[in-house]
Amino acid sequence: MTPSTQSYWLLGAALLAAVLAGGMFFQGPAPDGNAPSPAPTDSVPAAVADTATFAGGCFWCMEPPYDKIDGVASTTSGFAGGEEVDPSYREVASGATRHTEVVQVVYDSTTVSYERLLRVYWHNVDPFDGTGQFCDRGSQYRPAIFAHDAQQQRSAERSKDTVAAQFDRDIAVQVQSLDAFYAAEQYHQNYYQKNPADYKRYRQGCGRDARLREIWGEAALSDAPLDGTT
Repeated sequence: MTPSTQSYWLLGAALLAAVLAGGMFFQGPAPDGNAPSPAPTDSVPAAVADTATFAGGCFWCMEPPYDKIDGVASTTSGFAGGEEVDPSYREVASGATRHTEVVQVVYDSTTVSYERLLRVYWHNVDPFDGTGQFCDRGSQYRPAIFAHDAQQQRSAERSKDTVAAQFDRDIAVQVQSLDAFYAAEQYHQNYYQKNPADYKRYRQGCGRDARLREIWGEAALSDAPLDGTT
């Protein structure tokens, strides 16, 4: 473990301890803040609406990259890939349910393609770290692409192959079928908008953007081509 990795791991442990203790990030949620989040109201006509689900570490940080894309109707933080039905955040954070944090994206397929969403995904994750993301450690933060159908599965696998060819090394991100998605509690939804100062401190302290720039360079946080071309 390198010094920088060790420091990220220690910081992640401290942040998680604060969360589980009801600490600095969750002070004073609304009275119904622990209630499951209601299904979002989407403005996309059903005939062209589609859904994608991505795990990229902390779900707070995976909403903003998609919210700013024209054609995306909603993003919902939640959990997937585990065994327990409708788990709570605290249950998932313990690592016992085998879920990972995800963001589910509802989008207009006539305006934005799934392939573009994949490009955004890759440029917002560390593709080499399968045991967490950035300072957040554990299987509950493992990166994954959850395919909703065979076409998404093929597209995701192709994108993974392209990323692997660019870096010439193994990619830790899993591509798997989505069995079930469970929305997180309401206070997690749009956290970066409701608590911008706390969100900014968390994101900077976690070293997320610095690591993304280290891996992706100018393409970090973007929807640039995955083969390294411009």
